[in-house]
Amino acid sequence: MTELALAPNNISLTDRAARRVARILSKEPTGTVLRISVSGGGCSGFQYEYNLVQETPANDDLVLQRDSAVVLIDSMSLEFMGGAEIDFVDDLIGQSFQIKNPNAVASCGCGTSFAVA
Repeated sequence: MTELALAPNNISLTDRAARRVARILSKEPTGTVLRISVSGGGCSGFQYEYNLVQETPANDDLVLQRDSAVVLIDSMSLEFMGGAEIDFVDDLIGQSFQIKNPNAVASCGCGTSFAVA
């Protein structure tokens, strides 16, 4: 079973995801973090965006941190991601971050677009 870093709103970051984020950030300038956000669009209505940014967390950002892995999620995106698990998958299809979101009622094949009820 994978250990999770739990946030107050039950968003979790798996060990695999934390290791991958740390690996990515190690090649970036000091102070770079991964920002995950939800925006309108995609084939199912909403989509996840992943951006490497150099910024200080806003007061209402959720900060997930494990060792040198730092992930920020803004408060608007938190409304769509409560209870989600952020994972990193490496399989025959390829490598990608995947978000297992209990709020999503439908998603597309690419895994980055979802719909909510």
